[in-house]
Amino acid sequence: MTRRARPRLRLGLRRSSSRTDAAATRLAVLLGGAGVLHFVAPAPFDAQVPRALPGSARTYTYVSGAAEVALAAGLAAPRTRRVTGAAAAAFFVAVFPANVNMAVLWLRSTRTSTAQKVGVVLRLPLQIPLITQAWSVYSRGPR
Repeated sequence: MTRRARPRLRLGLRRSSSRTDAAATRLAVLLGGAGVLHFVAPAPFDAQVPRALPGSARTYTYVSGAAEVALAAGLAAPRTRRVTGAAAAAFFVAVFPANVNMAVLWLRSTRTSTAQKVGVVLRLPLQIPLITQAWSVYSRGPR
């Protein structure tokens, strides 16, 4: 007796690797959570905005939060995952100067603890895996 193959549901999408799916999911959760935090508790994000930028720090906080939520949605959807991976990598590169600015401010401040200062410095090299994971979602995703 031969087994009949079950019909497969086809949505016009190529199947991507499970590693790429896992990376996209991790980034989507991280970006989605961080994006929501920009709206729920914006003050710490306002403090990261360089004073040299024109306009309100809160505006930059909300715009970057909305961008993070949009990137999370794009990474969660298989159809937009690949292009969003490239956009997320660019986003992580673009926000790196704000992270450096925050580190400099916290290192100079007398109001931040030693643990906070260590944490903010250790956070900087962690941007590298975020960039590389986002780029891998782009480069390994279905074309």
